[in-house]
Amino acid sequence: MYEAFKTIYEKYSGDFLILCDHASNLIPDKINHGELGISKFDMQRHIAYDIGAAELSKKLGECLKSSVILSNFSRLVIDPNRGEDDPTLIMQLYDGSIINGNRNLKPVQREARLNLCYRPYHLAIERLIKKKNPEILISIHSFTPKLNGGKKRPWHIGILSSHDKRVSKPLLEHFQQKSDLVCGDNEPYSGSLVGDTLDNHALKHGRLHVLIEIRNDLIETLRGQQQWANILANALIKIKKEII
Repeated sequence: MYEAFKTIYEKYSGDFLILCDHASNLIPDKINHGELGISKFDMQRHIAYDIGAAELSKKLGECLKSSVILSNFSRLVIDPNRGEDDPTLIMQLYDGSIINGNRNLKPVQREARLNLCYRPYHLAIERLIKKKNPEILISIHSFTPKLNGGKKRPWHIGILSSHDKRVSKPLLEHFQQKSDLVCGDNEPYSGSLVGDTLDNHALKHGRLHVLIEIRNDLIETLRGQQQWANILANALIKIKKEII
């Protein structure tokens, strides 16, 4: 039976809860018979999921002895890191690729995706927060080194936040002190997105949180994933001691 999420390390009682909104490139069979009308090549690109983010999240959960929730559907089916009324919730064009299976969707088809994927994922997050009462929510994402027709992105890591910078500010300062790392402040994206995952589950409730973006060519391999899990875990443990 299909489930819209995977919970990893639920047995752990660490101080963090790690979320990975774009963990998978899966198209559930109930959505257009598992097809969105785009190539297999495109389904392996960053437009379908955050490359390396799922494995990084799991390794980080192991390092921090904390639970992890992974999405189990492609962001092209529906993007869990958007509000339900966001116009980019279901993308028709993404980084030069037309998503034919998302064109001319009827309201009933949109509602089906919300009920099959989006809402169960967010309900799982709500339930685990109530069960674990984590001190800090960590959202893990990855970004492509270069969009089609765009400039090369120089950052190794980006720390994203909205107006609550209790975690993001010291974490950003920590990484900006590293001479071998280029760390972006709300780069390559802004952390202020009304209705996104951290807005709904952290910001509106006053919970400590941060969104971390890692350039995906750095976490394509198991070695890179473990290396960055260690880097992030050491930094997060240090920051937690400073702010709590």
